[in-house]
This record gives sequence, C-alpha cells and structure tokens, in this order.
Amino acid sequence: MNPEAVAVRAGARRGWIEFRQSMTSPQDVWGVMFFPALAMVVMFLLRGSHVPGTGFSLGSHAIPGVLGMNVMLNGLMAVGLSLAMDREDGTLLRARATPNGTTGYLVGKVASRSALTVAGVLVPLAAAAWLFDGLETGRASSWITLAWVLALGLLAALPVGAILGSLFDNAQGVGVAMLPMMALLTISGVFYPVTALPEPVQWIAQVFPLYWLGLGLRSALLPDAMAAAEIGDSWRHLETAGVLGTWAVLGLALAPAVLRRMARRESGSSVAARRQKAVQRTV
Repeated sequence: MNPEAVAVRAGARRGWIEFRQSMTSPQDVWGVMFFPALAMVVMFLLRGSHVPGTGFSLGSHAIPGVLGMNVMLNGLMAVGLSLAMDREDGTLLRARATPNGTTGYLVGKVASRSALTVAGVLVPLAAAAWLFDGLETGRASSWITLAWVLALGLLAALPVGAILGSLFDNAQGVGVAMLPMMALLTISGVFYPVTALPEPVQWIAQVFPLYWLGLGLRSALLPDAMAAAEIGDSWRHLETAGVLGTWAVLGLALAPAVLRRMARRESGSSVAARRQKAVQRTV
C-alpha cells in the first residue's frame, strides 16, 4: 500500500481517538462550548430587542453569527494553539522522526479539530432551537445550506490556523496573533447586522471569512425575509461560496509549504531551547 495512504489512514484513526478523548474531557468540552454558551446567555437577555425595521428578535438573529464565531475560534485559533504547543513539547519532532509521521500528525489534528468544531455547532444549535423563536431548523434546505457553508468555513479556517501555529514557537505568540481576529467579531455582523455599520467598515468585514461564514449560516437558519437586513437585501450564496472557497484554496496552497519549512527547522536543540524558555516563564 502507498506509504502516504497508510499515513493518512493512521492520521484519521488518530483524529478519531483524539476526538473521543476530547469529548470525555470536561476541560476540552468546556473549551469548545464556553463561547457559544456565554454568547447565548447574552442573546437570550436581548431576545426582547428587535432587528431594526423588523419584528424579528435580535437574539435569534445573532445565533448563526455566534455559531460562525465558534467555527473560527475552534477551527482557526485552537489548531494554531495546538500546533504551537506540540512544537514546544516535542510532539511534532517525534512525529517527524517516523516515516510520513508529519502527514499522519496533520491529518489527525485536522480530523479531530473538524469533528470538535462540528460538535461545537450542533450542540449549541440544538439548545438555541429550544430557547429562541424563529430559527428555521425544520427545513431540509436549511441543513443542506448549513452543511456546505460549514464545510467551506472549516476549509477556510483550518489551514490558516495551521499556518499561524507554524509561524510561532509558543502558544503565547499565537494568542497575540489572534487578537486582530477578536476585533473582527465587532465588525463582522456576529452580534448585530453589519448594515448598521459605516460602509468602509462593511467592506473591511467582507474581506475576511468570518463575515461570510456568519452570512451563510444566517441564510440557513433564519427566515428568507431576514435577507432584507443584509447587504444587498440578499443572502448572496454565490459570493459566500466564492470568498470562503478563495480563502480555502489559498490556505490549502500555502499551508503545506509553511508546514514543511517549519518541520525542517525542528530539532532536538530547538525543542530544548523552547522548553527552557517555558520553564523560565513559569519561574
């Protein structure tokens, strides 16, 4: 059998094992569910407010954006942090020491994180469908749209997270790099319609995948009439697929080269140096 195929199969098994371990770890489950749970509490308190010009609950309108935020946090930030921590403790170096070990490692990491991210969407969505009125979870078209938007969103987020994790030697560096993404939350229509923001800010938001992921999820879960609150009074499915697909293609094209370069630079001395720095930070 092709060695690469063996590595991919081993990575897929590793990803499934990691996913099962994470789902039985209260700390991991809390990490995945904390942000959507906190956001839903806030949105529940705002359920009496309405989207401007409509009678639709502002809390219900924000739920798809909250789910999109969770995809980005778990698909981008968590992958970057995990990769940086595995570099710091030598896990990645050990994977590199085995034939096609880096390939298996990356497949496993992507598989486990993708499964966790999907769980981080479906579990809060089940709770939101019970707590909030107006979510269209009973239509087959809603689930079809949810599936392709979520798939493209993961493809757009995961490679960027891997690139960020490759560029920094420790989790602190990745955390600092994520601060701009947190700022994007305020302008990407997650908690409030982006049409209420100045037009230049709307253009900035549309450059990044978070806005389009939220828009795609809103098109899946909100009534068709709520498209009137969006730019162009439309769900813009073609544009959503185009922008998320572009980010996915660019990320998938760049990530392997960046990861290979990072793997070549890994050595026992570099791992030891990072461990020493970590010890010094804790003293």
